[in-house]
Amino acid sequence: MSSKKKRKSRRATGPEAQQRSAAPASGRSPERRERKEQARQAREAERKRARRSAALRRAVSFGLVALIAVGVLYYLQRAASPRPVPPAAAAAASAASCSTVQTPKSDAPGGQHLASGQSYTYDQNPPTSGPHDPTPLPIPPRVYTAPVAQTNAVHNLEHGAVIIYYRQSGDGALPPSIVARMTTIANDGNNTILAPYDPLPDGTALALTAWNKLQTCPATVTGPQATVIAKGFIHAFLCTRNAPEGNKGEGC
Repeated sequence: MSSKKKRKSRRATGPEAQQRSAAPASGRSPERRERKEQARQAREAERKRARRSAALRRAVSFGLVALIAVGVLYYLQRAASPRPVPPAAAAAASAASCSTVQTPKSDAPGGQHLASGQSYTYDQNPPTSGPHDPTPLPIPPRVYTAPVAQTNAVHNLEHGAVIIYYRQSGDGALPPSIVARMTTIANDGNNTILAPYDPLPDGTALALTAWNKLQTCPATVTGPQATVIAKGFIHAFLCTRNAPEGNKGEGC
């Protein structure tokens, strides 16, 4: 009996025994909870960092795409560089006693607008640059049969146009057959105007103008020569950065 009582007493569970057995468990549980919470917070912080990194990468990607798009748009919209006058056109001009291509002014800035309808006296004849009307000549038409307002025409030149002037009447007028050739060239192209201009200097029947560029020919120029010369001038300067706003003209 005494041994059974001893075994029972060893298995007895009193308040003190319960406290002893519960103490280690209750001591480990808060530590586990704390570790779990720390792990959870670490995972959440990592997720936030990952989201921020992804957002930053997206922003950088979008920014690069936008910059590239702007660059491509600028490249596509900018005017081409001026080109050399083709050798055939230069040879035809020399044979016809035309001038070479002249640059009348050492400095010809654009953007000098007059008031709408305001008159202006140019020191060039015909003018190739300078202050001009806010509104260019309408295109079409590309062929004008009456003189055009020079203040408007200079604005067309600022937009990369080529204007072909000719002496319409009187001594030294350009022959009608050559006027017909120039009419075809103007109508078959873009941003090109043909117009009469009788105040041309003596000895000049045909004048090719671009922004701050001028080439003149006498009435003795032949039809084939005039055609090659005009096409060469247009090739060199039409819709190019020779003009301050060479990409704004019709068809540029």
